[in-house]
Amino acid sequence: MSLTFHWFLPTNGDSRHVVGGGHGTPATAFGRNRPPTVAYLSQIARAAEDLGFVGVLTPTGAWCEDAWLTTAMVSRHTERLKFLVAFRPGFVSPTLAAQMASTFQRQTGGRLLLNVVTGGESHEQRAYGDFLDKDARYRRTGEFLQIVRDLWEGKTVDLSGEHLQVEDARLARVPDPVPEVYFGGSSPIAGEIAARHVDVYLTWGEPPAQVAEKIAWVRGLAAKEGRTVRFGIRLHVITRDTAEQAWTEAHKILDGFDPDTVKSVQAGLARSESEGQRRMLALHGGNREDLEIHPNLWAGIGLVRGGAGTALVGSHDEVAERIKEYHALGIDEFVLSGYPHLEEAYWFGEGVLPRLAAQGLWQHPFGPTSTPAAQVPFTS
Repeated sequence: MSLTFHWFLPTNGDSRHVVGGGHGTPATAFGRNRPPTVAYLSQIARAAEDLGFVGVLTPTGAWCEDAWLTTAMVSRHTERLKFLVAFRPGFVSPTLAAQMASTFQRQTGGRLLLNVVTGGESHEQRAYGDFLDKDARYRRTGEFLQIVRDLWEGKTVDLSGEHLQVEDARLARVPDPVPEVYFGGSSPIAGEIAARHVDVYLTWGEPPAQVAEKIAWVRGLAAKEGRTVRFGIRLHVITRDTAEQAWTEAHKILDGFDPDTVKSVQAGLARSESEGQRRMLALHGGNREDLEIHPNLWAGIGLVRGGAGTALVGSHDEVAERIKEYHALGIDEFVLSGYPHLEEAYWFGEGVLPRLAAQGLWQHPFGPTSTPAAQVPFTS
C-alpha cells in the first residue's frame, strides 16, 4: 500500500521562523510575516496538490482562522486536494455538523476529511461557552460521533445521552463518500473513543518506541470493539540535500527563539490538561540542549509551539529512512509541515517523495500532473 502524505495550512500565519500558538497559547508575532490570506494559503494548497500530498490539515482554535470557512474558500483554487478540517464537537450541534460535512462533500467533489479535536484546555473551551471538564468533553465526543455517523448512514436518530440529545434527527442528503474521521488523544478515555468511532488515530511525533506503544494500545482497544484503525503521525520536517544543510537550518531556527518567548510559551503550555501535550513537553523539558531525541528527530519546535513539537531533520535520504522506520511500526499516514510552508513543501516533495517512490513505498495519488509544479528558489 502506498504511504499517504498530508501537508498543513498555516491559518495562524507563516514565516521563515517558527510561528507558535496552540494549546491555549497565542500565535507569535512571526505569524504576521506572511498573513494567512486565501491567496497565500491557496498557493500552498496548489503546491501540495502538485507535489502529491493527498490532503492538508487545517487547525482549530482561538489562535488561528476558522477551519471550515478557510478550507471552503481555498477549495475553489484546487481540484483534487482533500482538506483535513479540524473542529471541536462541543462548538456545534452534531446534526448541523453532519449537514455541514455532507454539504462540503457535495460542493467539493468528496474532498473532506475530519480531524476531531476534543479540546485539552479548559480555559480556552470556556471562552467559547464550553464548561465541561476534560473527561466529560471526551464522553460528549463519543456521543457526537455516534450521532454523526448514524446520520451519515441515512438513519433517523433519537438519542438522549449524558451531554447530547437529538430527536427525529436525519439528513435530507447523506454525504458520498462518507468523510473519514481522524482523531488524536493520549489519555485512557481518548483511546476508548478512538477504538469505537474513528478511522485514523493520529499521534504526535514521539520517538519510535513510544509510538509503537501507542499503536499497540489503540489497536488492542479497537480489536475489543471488533474494529480496525489506521495510524498516522503529525511531524514537522527540515529536509535538505545534505544533513549538514538541514541541521544548519534547524540551528538557525533555534537561534531565532527569544528566551523570554520560550519561557512564556512553556509557562502557558505547562497549564495544559492534554496528556499528549505533557508528553511533548517531556521530550525537551524546556531545555535547548540535547534536542535530538532520536536519530533525526528534533524536539526544538516544541519550545515555542503547542501541539506538534518535533521535526524530522536531515538529508533527504535520512528523512526517508525515518519515515520507513515509523511505517514499519504501523504508521501509514504522515501529516507534515515546515517553515515556511510553501518552500518546505517543495523541499520534501522534490527531495524525499521521489526516494520513497523509487523504493515502491509511495506513488503520486493523482498521477502525472498536467502542469508541472513551479520551481521555487531555495536559500539555505
